[in-house]
Amino acid sequence: MAAAGVIAEFELPPALEAAEPPEARGLRRDDVRLLVSNIEDDSIQHARFTDLPRWLSAGDLLVVNTSGTLNAAVAARDRDGEPHELHFSTELPGGFWSVEVRRPGNEAGTASVPCRDARSGMTFELPAGGRVSLVAPYPLTGSLDAPSRLWMAALQLPSAVIPYLDIHGVPIRYSYVTRAWPLSMYQTIFATEPGSAEMPSAGRPFTYELVTRLITHGVEIAPLLLHTGVASLEDHEPPYAEYFRVPRLTAERVTFARRAGRRVVAVGTTVVRALETLTDESGITSPGHGWTDLVITADRPLRSVTGLITGLHEPRATHLAMLERVASSGAANRPCTCGVVASACGRCHLQNAYTEALRYGYLWHEFGDSHLILA
Repeated sequence: MAAAGVIAEFELPPALEAAEPPEARGLRRDDVRLLVSNIEDDSIQHARFTDLPRWLSAGDLLVVNTSGTLNAAVAARDRDGEPHELHFSTELPGGFWSVEVRRPGNEAGTASVPCRDARSGMTFELPAGGRVSLVAPYPLTGSLDAPSRLWMAALQLPSAVIPYLDIHGVPIRYSYVTRAWPLSMYQTIFATEPGSAEMPSAGRPFTYELVTRLITHGVEIAPLLLHTGVASLEDHEPPYAEYFRVPRLTAERVTFARRAGRRVVAVGTTVVRALETLTDESGITSPGHGWTDLVITADRPLRSVTGLITGLHEPRATHLAMLERVASSGAANRPCTCGVVASACGRCHLQNAYTEALRYGYLWHEFGDSHLILA
């Protein structure tokens, strides 16, 4: 078994890592596959994302992330002229940014790899006379010279950061994506405010036509914002503090839906983090904004959501614990053949769901298939 509170480790075959958008495979965005986990009756069903209205009822509330994806990867050179790539992660107070330093891949056109020997004081030259200087490891540790994936950095750019990235950056991609794709492939239809280093990908399969069908069906949709930082994919680190904003109307609608016994379905783990940060033990969600470093574990009760739309997560990914918590919240009164406490039934269901996804060839990552968990 994996660490306590996380489903058992599994091997992800390279063939199941989505290397390109579904559009490149001849599919619409909403034609990706949908694995449906119904926790109440412990069933697992297979569908297409366009079938989503079948699984939701009038009065259900979908909460979506309106953060837009940045061209967050920029070519850079160190003082010796060696090529690097900087991933702009998160804007910090005082005009600083957290950045990740990476090296180009071994072959032309391949994705970059982490740079493990960056140190404070290093300076990188960027296009159009830009410059980035590493100030300290982020989050700050006891030593300025400690190895770190993320760095607090001071920027000297010829324009504001986001316009600069629009011109000189490209979307972040990892090794399983074998070629570059334009930023439009990394935007959801809900994006209104740029700020995410990586796409809030749970919302990618939605199309305007599908949203129209959902609204006609009586499903409600409410927005919030959380700017995602880099995923630190290679090391499966927990997410760092991220900026979020929950509008008053969204908070009120979440609280009302829960009190009325309706489902609140988060579109993405980012939405869960934002809502849970502002929901108290009595289930009241308040409006607010700021920074959240909340990590949902299998031992923390959920207060705001009763369902989740997400992608399929990598082995050992920290978000698996959040999925287990969502699944467990609907299994409290159901006996389980595992012979342990009822709250662990969510873990058993999630293990079965991932076994099904592997068996039937579901695709992982931001261009892959989707998973609907209804508690």
